[in-house]
Amino acid sequence: MKEISVSELKQWREENKAHQLIDVREEYENESVNIGGLLIPMGEIPNRLDEISTDIPVVFHCKSGGRSGNVTKYMMQRGYENVINLKGGIYAWIDEIDPSLSKY
Repeated sequence: MKEISVSELKQWREENKAHQLIDVREEYENESVNIGGLLIPMGEIPNRLDEISTDIPVVFHCKSGGRSGNVTKYMMQRGYENVINLKGGIYAWIDEIDPSLSKY
């Protein structure tokens, strides 16, 4: 499974590198704190595959990397080669990139 660190993701954003960020947490978690990704809760992924890019890197994230890791593996099993897990999830983003965001 491919993974990306939060510092690498931050660099991609600063460089405007084409990618899609997908938040696989639940809606209430996303409302609490988010970093601008498309919200597709983990359980909805199979029914919303048409919203997931196939031609640019897709970075999945959750709270700490577990759920998004499972989604990344699920997508790889279905033939997606452009999927990447955000190592450490939004908590790593808060710890390393933006401590002004609050953990829940």
